[in-house]
Amino acid sequence: MKIKFLSILAFTTLLFASCSSDDSNSTPIVTDENLAGNLTSDLTLDASINYTLTGAFLVKDGVTLTIPAGTTIEALAGGTDVYLLVEKSGKIIANGTPTAPITFTSAAAAPAAGDWGGIIINGKAPISRQTGTESSAATEINTNILFGGNLPADNSGILNYVKIEYTGARIDDSAEHNALTLNGVGSGTIISNIYLKAADDDAIEFFGGTVNASNILVVNCTDDMFDFSQGYAGTVTNVYGIREASYLAVTVDPRGVEADGNLDGDSPTDINQSNFTINGITIVNNAPGTAATMQDVFKIRRGATATISNAYVKFGTGVIAGDLIDLKDTKGDANEATAITFTRLGANGLDLAAIKNTTIGGAVLTENTTQVGATTSAFAWTNYSF
Repeated sequence: MKIKFLSILAFTTLLFASCSSDDSNSTPIVTDENLAGNLTSDLTLDASINYTLTGAFLVKDGVTLTIPAGTTIEALAGGTDVYLLVEKSGKIIANGTPTAPITFTSAAAAPAAGDWGGIIINGKAPISRQTGTESSAATEINTNILFGGNLPADNSGILNYVKIEYTGARIDDSAEHNALTLNGVGSGTIISNIYLKAADDDAIEFFGGTVNASNILVVNCTDDMFDFSQGYAGTVTNVYGIREASYLAVTVDPRGVEADGNLDGDSPTDINQSNFTINGITIVNNAPGTAATMQDVFKIRRGATATISNAYVKFGTGVIAGDLIDLKDTKGDANEATAITFTRLGANGLDLAAIKNTTIGGAVLTENTTQVGATTSAFAWTNYSF
């Protein structure tokens, strides 16, 4: 995670353009829909329609966007100008099935990572903050849109059996979108069975909040696979991140897991810093050469506390490994409180004792080289070949 881009075009109208394939019909047959602007009343999409996300599409306070199973939404390759954002008190109900998942993808003829800006969900759950201040923060892409609050069980809807492809929309090393960004999202929200493919930055990032997430597959994101920051306090279960042999890093410090207690380490005295759990995680790097070096597999720093169990790490032939676990806080915060506990950690081609800077906060490691990490059968619906 980096310091983020703070402004972007605002869209103020919602455009729906349709056409009829048969003028003789009294009721037009809609074959195409464009989605952009502010959604100010409840909307249910139609799985039989081909939708195109043409700009910033904002689900406003109190409004619900429902996306049926089997729906496909293609995004114009407009980088950070094209994204879906659910504001606080808004909801997205995207409840797919294994045989009819919901797909967000690029409309480009040759889709590539960074084509569009991804999905952002803002909730009203707590985030890290200074004592006596409001639990609130500005959305990285638009400082006029806030997230966070005091409702740990806040409900922003459902993402279930959802594919999100060719997103991330990198601008530079300090300005980017993720495939899926969860800002202060509460535990009443369901995030499960998610496939994140070819993201041109982090695949999934949690900025505070209490939402739990399960069965997440990440393939070829260019920065961190799983990123936690700003007071995240939930549980993530059965997650798998992989770099294929063709992967090429874009950032200088891509990681499997990156965790900060507060935002970017800039508020070391915050209360409610990140304290989260991962149950079942596999990190695989099959990309050889220095250009694909994973700086750290697990980077836990800046006041974050993590409990990680059933973790498995595998590096392919010719892969250059960085640190397996690094607890170093590069900002050197005086009140560093990093702690991490690993149980049942297995690895292939790595030194399980290669824990760096354990004097900062401390780490406990229990080795079991037969451990297998995430259960891949949960990702059969994606048709990904492991």
